[in-house]
Amino acid sequence: MTMRILIGDDEPLARSRLRDLLSDCPLPAGMAGLSVDEASHAVQAMEQLQHRPWDVVLLDIHMPGMDGLSLARHLQALPEPPAVVFVTAHAEHALEAFELAAVDYLTKPVRLQRLQQALEKAWRWRGQQAAAQVSDADFLLIHDRGRTERVPLDDVVYLKAELKYVTVRTPQRSHIYDGSLHELEQAHGPRWLRVHRNALVARQRIRALERGGEPGPPADGMAGAFDGADGWWLRLDGVAERVAVSRRQLALVRDALAQGAC
Repeated sequence: MTMRILIGDDEPLARSRLRDLLSDCPLPAGMAGLSVDEASHAVQAMEQLQHRPWDVVLLDIHMPGMDGLSLARHLQALPEPPAVVFVTAHAEHALEAFELAAVDYLTKPVRLQRLQQALEKAWRWRGQQAAAQVSDADFLLIHDRGRTERVPLDDVVYLKAELKYVTVRTPQRSHIYDGSLHELEQAHGPRWLRVHRNALVARQRIRALERGGEPGPPADGMAGAFDGADGWWLRLDGVAERVAVSRRQLALVRDALAQGAC
């Protein structure tokens, strides 16, 4: 894999020196090569980042207009921010730089060994970010009373909106997720089937669509009915309680069952 590096510095000689050092820098294990480009000020750097993703930004702090620290704050807001390595003649900004989650902080004149160490840190950081994205795609992070638990999405039977939170129901127990049903539907849409304005069910867990009265006593502390239910219910693998299907969603649920999408 090639590491894509953007040099952000208003001094042409500084950019040239970094390019030369990068060409001499031993590559970390697993890195196929380097692709390097330059920006002479923060606005140009942002334009570059919008048109092409970068793995690492080697960023000067004192630049005309927006300085490097302000630019780093903007980079943090990107969906997939690059690793930031500050390269500056001013050591007094180190604390603020690391508060902005900088991977490293190099002082000018930059030595080859220190640049190599910074690249290795950035390479590891990018690998950790990629692993976290894969992990987050397969798990929900549940924070409860100072404890964080990863709940595999494959274990989730249904999701129910409850005021400001979402109840995440697995065969073993119920969890409280600090988020919205809409966010979960957007992030993992193909996995879920919306059966009610307040509920999503895992498609792979659907057993049967039934018509009947109110369900029996709630299981595991979960209420068996949702407001607005119209007498139709889903039976789901892994839990005893049934989940109500609203009149608005009934045709969609029937179509999914008929098409074998569940």
